[in-house]
Amino acid sequence: MAGAAAVETAAAAAAANGKACCHAAKGPGYATPLEAMEKGPREKLVYVTCVYNGTGINKPDYLATVDLDPSSPTYSQVIHRLPVTHIGDELHHSGWNSCSSCHGDPSAKRRFLILPSLLSGRVYVVDTATDPRAPSLHKVVESEDIAENTGLGFPHTSHCLASGDIMISCLGDKEGNAAGNGFLLLDSEFNVKGRWEKPGHSPLFGYDFWYQPRHKTMISSSWGAPAAFRTGFDLQHVQDGLYGRHLHVYDWPGGELKQTLDLGDTGLLPLEVRFLHDPSKDTGYVGCALTSNMVRFFKTADGSWSHEVAISVKPLKVRNWILPEMPGLITDFVISLDDRYLYFVNWLHGDIRQYNIEDPAKPFLAGQVWVGGLLQKGSDVVYVTDDGQEQQYNVPQVKGHRLRGGPQMIQLSLDGKRIYVTNSLFSRWDEQFFGDDLVKKGSHMLQIDVDTEKGGLAVNPNFFVDFGTEPDGPALAHEMRYPGGDCTSDIWI
Repeated sequence: MAGAAAVETAAAAAAANGKACCHAAKGPGYATPLEAMEKGPREKLVYVTCVYNGTGINKPDYLATVDLDPSSPTYSQVIHRLPVTHIGDELHHSGWNSCSSCHGDPSAKRRFLILPSLLSGRVYVVDTATDPRAPSLHKVVESEDIAENTGLGFPHTSHCLASGDIMISCLGDKEGNAAGNGFLLLDSEFNVKGRWEKPGHSPLFGYDFWYQPRHKTMISSSWGAPAAFRTGFDLQHVQDGLYGRHLHVYDWPGGELKQTLDLGDTGLLPLEVRFLHDPSKDTGYVGCALTSNMVRFFKTADGSWSHEVAISVKPLKVRNWILPEMPGLITDFVISLDDRYLYFVNWLHGDIRQYNIEDPAKPFLAGQVWVGGLLQKGSDVVYVTDDGQEQQYNVPQVKGHRLRGGPQMIQLSLDGKRIYVTNSLFSRWDEQFFGDDLVKKGSHMLQIDVDTEKGGLAVNPNFFVDFGTEPDGPALAHEMRYPGGDCTSDIWI
């Protein structure tokens, strides 16, 4: 495939250049993950995708800029809103045009934030460099252009490549069939180049992906068919095979599907996937939402890839809910830049967890905090202990606000000392699981203080961004990006 070949040639050259001069170069990001952790500045702004689709408010989704500087008079407030051009997009994830994978290229600049629209199929390109506090719309890649040239729809995860191209996972064809999914390539001017994977090498389902060039490997995960998930979660759809349970192992950057890992019944709905940040490491994790397991994947002695359950969150016996047992529903996780800690959320149970992963095969719990969920005190739903007692979790109020929804997307500061958390997953699922309490009252954003020495998590009582009081009405907040990159946007080569 021409697209894959071009990426392979350019990426190989960029990687070689990066190895030769990465410490002297002044390209975007940092030479190493540890340099980012030790020398990166404290975050002062964050960009948050905000959704009106599915809320009953007939307005475009938008990108919010939030002030994170404790010394600022507008600390913990939305200071700018950039609406996109259409209604019904469902902004979701985001990524950069250039990141630390391009650090060896002094001509590369981290300037544009890429905003794929999960439902409409558009891709918005936002200029954050001209005025970081007030980003502006640079370009719209229309869904018709993408579908006509690639057959792809439902774009999700965006990563920059060392070649200068942008790669976006797409979850299906424009009709919502999983069989049409694959990987979209945009060039550095945001023109559609084609598909990344070789013909006949599309995954079973699409969702997230992460590449580790020194091991010549990319691994992608699998949510489900857009035709199924866009209407709400139906357990029958899992039984009907409309949701994924596989990891797909690709040759990088060639685009050939080398291996498919069946995670079985312990790995239903594998969502976010991350390698360790150290580019020499050949292991990483995927969060499996429905079965609430963190699965570790790793290279074996013969060069193939294998997997094992590293962390398991037991479902809770509950009353007054749609099912007799409630999974935690692991929907997002991050790894600290020193590869020491892993943090994940249980969207339904309502807790954020911190695990020590210094031994990646033997994680242990180091911290935990409850910040919402369906089982907090005051909820109709209770969980039942082994001795038959009904219990609920204590969830703090923050600045006088009861916490709505559950912890969903998280972002970690470069130094690893602060976690930011939002609570919207996907508008239709928000409505299904949390109802008007989230969809009509809107999201909020919290900050969690992290003890990086002994382990431990604590809610910052002075930080609360209330998206329920937005000028055009309550909005749903999802992914977060710092202007200078973060531990889920930057990949090192």
